[in-house]
Amino acid sequence: MSVIVEIRAAEGGDDAKMLVLDQYSIYQKLAVRESVTVEVLERLPSMLSFRASGKQAAVLFGDEAGGHRWQRVPPNEKRGRTHTSTVTVAVLPEPSATELVIDARDVDVMVARGSGPGGQHRNKTESCVTLRHRPSGITVKCETDRSQHRNRETAQALLRARLWDAQQIRQGEHRSDVRRLQVGSGMRGDKRRTIRMQDGQVHDHVTGRRWDLRKYLRGEWF
Repeated sequence: MSVIVEIRAAEGGDDAKMLVLDQYSIYQKLAVRESVTVEVLERLPSMLSFRASGKQAAVLFGDEAGGHRWQRVPPNEKRGRTHTSTVTVAVLPEPSATELVIDARDVDVMVARGSGPGGQHRNKTESCVTLRHRPSGITVKCETDRSQHRNRETAQALLRARLWDAQQIRQGEHRSDVRRLQVGSGMRGDKRRTIRMQDGQVHDHVTGRRWDLRKYLRGEWF
C-alpha cells in the first residue's frame, strides 16, 4: 500500500520554506529505518510531496498529518534570534486508476522544458508536465524525472490522489472536519507537534509523547 505525503510551508516565511526540506529529510530517514520506499513526486519552493510505499507506509505516516511547529534559530538568521515557523503535513491515500477514473477530456496537459539540475538533456527536452483538471481547478506539476512519460505518470497519480481527497470531503461534513484537522490553518497556534531546538525536545500534542530532538532528527522516534 502507498500513501502520498504533502509538506507545505505555512507561517515563517523563508524559514518555513527551508523547513519543508528539513521535514522531508527526517521522514526519509524514518522510512529507511522502517524499510519504506519514498519517492519525490512534486517539488516547489514552498511545497514537497512524496510517495511512501511498503507494508508499513500508511502506519508510519498516518499520525503525521497536521501542523508541525518549529522553534529554532534559522540558518539565515544573523542575530541569533529564535524564530517560530510552521509546516503543515497532509497524508493522502493513493487510489488506483480503477478506483478513480479521470475523464481525459477534463484534463488540460501542458509540457515545457525541465528546469533545475539534470544537464542539457533535461533543459532541452519538454520533460516538465502540468495537468489541470478543469472541473475541480486542481493543478499538478511534475518535473522530477528526465522522462516526460514518467513525469506524466507521476502527475496523473498526484492528480488522482488530490481528486480522491476532494471527493471524500464532498461526501460529508465529518470528512471535511477531519481534513481541517489534518492540515489545519498553518498558524502557529494550530499544531500537531512542536520541535524545540533550543532545549532539544519534541512534543506531540495529540498523543502527548515526547522525544529527544537528536533521535527525532535521525528518524528514530517511531
